[in-house]
Amino acid sequence: MDQPFAMTAVARGHLLALTGRLDVTAAADARLALQEALDEGEGDLVLDLTALDAVDATGLGVLVGAHRRAGRSGRVLVLHDASPAVGRVLQLTRLDKVLRQTRSSVA
Repeated sequence: MDQPFAMTAVARGHLLALTGRLDVTAAADARLALQEALDEGEGDLVLDLTALDAVDATGLGVLVGAHRRAGRSGRVLVLHDASPAVGRVLQLTRLDKVLRQTRSSVA
């Protein structure tokens, strides 16, 4: 894999899809992209984490920082469909109690 992390704006300022690994090597780019999305949009900022394979402590810091920035601007950061591996990290760090999460409905 050439690029271990990618963030795609699906709905400008409203929905971002994260793929790969959100770790120390991707943190600066992710932080800037999240700040831009929060500055551009209104309402909830949804991060689709379906294809996010892993997150480390630095990546968690990026998510927490975006959560705080969203709150200061009257918005909510929503983590959507976290992969099992990312979900476990959120549970172990108890961030699942702080960061809002949603799941797709399974019919």
